[in-house]
Amino acid sequence: MKDKPLSGKTALVTGGARRIGRAIALALAGAGADVAITYLTSRTDASETLEEINSLGCRALAVECDVRSEDSVRSAVHAVTEIFGRLDVVVNNAALFESAALDEISLEQWDAVFETNARGPFLVAREALPHLRKVQGRIVNIGSLGGIHAWAGHAHYCSAKAAVHMLTQAMAKAFAPGVSVNCVAPGWIEMNASEQSAASHFAAKTPMKRNGTAEDVAQAVLFFATGPGFVTGQILTVDGGLGL
Repeated sequence: MKDKPLSGKTALVTGGARRIGRAIALALAGAGADVAITYLTSRTDASETLEEINSLGCRALAVECDVRSEDSVRSAVHAVTEIFGRLDVVVNNAALFESAALDEISLEQWDAVFETNARGPFLVAREALPHLRKVQGRIVNIGSLGGIHAWAGHAHYCSAKAAVHMLTQAMAKAFAPGVSVNCVAPGWIEMNASEQSAASHFAAKTPMKRNGTAEDVAQAVLFFATGPGFVTGQILTVDGGLGL
């Protein structure tokens, strides 16, 4: 069906229980996909997101998964394919965001961000690849404007997201022609009222005169999930022109 381009397909969204991941999961379900999400600590949020996916008439699954762990990722991908029978779209969304002065970042902080933000997408994509190749599937990584423009107070986060951008391009070449791989790189995404001062600052700097929403990111993911499979290796900034 034209309005359900993912009908009969299965999508996996890491970190899909809340915030941007939740919006992505719901957008994919709205397009007709059965959706599996992973979570690490957000069990309650995951249950609520499952209910919302089910309300859209799609099957839903929540799997506890630590994307830093090879065994945990392997088990999660196996659970999804065992229950749904196929895997067509993978969205690598799970990530850590942290502010810290570069000269004060500890080794533990640096490693924690890279383990989740860079190792995680690699492990998930590698485990999902055999299933995606069977169906000419799609991988969509979630990068960041911070992976393109340096943010002095987020050096470890920016460095890890820059790695995701390069990983996207390497995957696009390595996994072709059977699987397309692209990346959505959000700018400032307004998520809660406590960030209002910063939100106003960034909105004023943005040509579109507003901040992004989780739904803006989700619609960009949906483009890569449903658009031409010939599009691969692309990094799409969703920032209202903030990075120009």
